[in-house]
Amino acid sequence: MKKQIKFILSFLVLLVPAITLAQAQNPIIFADVPDMSMIRVGKNYYMSSTTMHMNPGVPIMKSTDLVNWKIINYAYDTLADLPALNLTEGKNIYSRGSWASSLRYHNGMYYVTTFAHDVPGETYIFKTKDIEKGNWERVSFKPSLHDHSLFFDDDGKVYLIYDADRLKIVELNDDLTGIKQGVPERVLIENASAPTGKEVGLGAEGSQLFKVNGKYYLFNICAPRGEMRTVIIHRADNINGPWEGKVGLQDRGIAQGGLIDTPDGRWFSYLFRDYGPVGRAPYLVPVKWENGWPVLGENGKVPETLDLPASKGLIPNLVASDEFSRKKGQAALPLVWQWNHNPDNALWSVTERKGFLRLKTGRIDTDFLQARNTLTQRTIGPTCSASVAVDVSKMKEGDFAGLSALQKEYGSVGVKIDGGQKSIVMVTTENDKPVEVQRIPLDQNQIYFRIDCDFTGMNDAAVSLYTLNGKDEATLFYSLDGKVWKPIGRPLKMKYTIPHFMGYRFSLFNYATKETGGYADFDWFRIK
Repeated sequence: MKKQIKFILSFLVLLVPAITLAQAQNPIIFADVPDMSMIRVGKNYYMSSTTMHMNPGVPIMKSTDLVNWKIINYAYDTLADLPALNLTEGKNIYSRGSWASSLRYHNGMYYVTTFAHDVPGETYIFKTKDIEKGNWERVSFKPSLHDHSLFFDDDGKVYLIYDADRLKIVELNDDLTGIKQGVPERVLIENASAPTGKEVGLGAEGSQLFKVNGKYYLFNICAPRGEMRTVIIHRADNINGPWEGKVGLQDRGIAQGGLIDTPDGRWFSYLFRDYGPVGRAPYLVPVKWENGWPVLGENGKVPETLDLPASKGLIPNLVASDEFSRKKGQAALPLVWQWNHNPDNALWSVTERKGFLRLKTGRIDTDFLQARNTLTQRTIGPTCSASVAVDVSKMKEGDFAGLSALQKEYGSVGVKIDGGQKSIVMVTTENDKPVEVQRIPLDQNQIYFRIDCDFTGMNDAAVSLYTLNGKDEATLFYSLDGKVWKPIGRPLKMKYTIPHFMGYRFSLFNYATKETGGYADFDWFRIK
């Protein structure tokens, strides 16, 4: 009996570390999911995010535990049919498109609002009764209201709070199709960055407004000049003020977001951190209430672990492998995929050749970043790898097809056809221009490419995108048989650049530089 008890005690001792390890860890999503807006409806949580120039746009994600999220929908397929959105006439919307969204649930209806600055320069409101399956009804109006927060008040009035530092508020009409006539906008808070007590570099923006126990709480992000991103919180008893503000959190630049509660009464703040080339990664921060204020973190710090279920990984719910085999009734592309800008739907197919994604050329391009129909998925940290198999037998003179790590400073590995000769090439960028680093002759039609991304080594003392010291390298490979991999070119030093304002993405591409009508067939895409 004593031996049995001793065995049980020993087992429990061994079990304790395992239980400790089975916790959520920050960041809860080690990938580019910025500008989150989050709601809870019953036991389900829903979250929207920013993907700007990617389409479909404004991804909607679902979770039952705040940690494990799955893409379930998008607010729109295309924002508009304009040259900058279509990558035509030499125009593009890198770093623009739709920005920070606001997700709300009111009287049985789900709402997502967003805005686009200069193209098309409007504010958008989408609504549906079925956030997981239903199509979104859409309205838009001018002007474009920067970083706004949609808010339904208890008296039936509906507002948008927006702008930076000098925060403003407008009332919407009853059917939410525009700004209410005869009710002028007004200043809500004159200087929302004032609680820092310092000169401002990034003025308070990213508004998210909540009402808890009869009080209004407004969350913003700002940055004192030369310092880290900071959470600012204002509160008021009346939406018209007066408002009092304070610094809510200042830790490693983790900021911009809001509040969410759990069915069992716990509170968290959802925020994100600039995490270098992988993008802006979401964090959860425990919240306790003191004297009517939400207090974020543990002794002012964001904890590494959380009393929430452990992550099961981002595959296959946020990124996923794809064999391109489709059963009857299945979507042509799973929701993990997004196009770089609006696609030309006449130039791609998953049905023309069963089990393959076909990317066809329809125009001449000389710049990878201006080529249409580049299909993308997020990279994920701390390390990840993506590979593809491609049939290049139907490519034409001047065509270039393959796999890329997409950002302004990109790295690509693929097949080029020059003078009737197929070659494996590695291309990167120098001074904003493509540079061919290595070329290897190819005499077969089936070829395999792989890119390994390493985002490890980030210095935790870093407070912004510009002070990171991680490894941040992508290594490109090719294989003739899908088994033996050989590096090509040189490692790409990945950099998060504001002109693209997005974490690196794995990208499948094919474009023509001399004649149209060719195509490349991608047999599979695999990520791990």
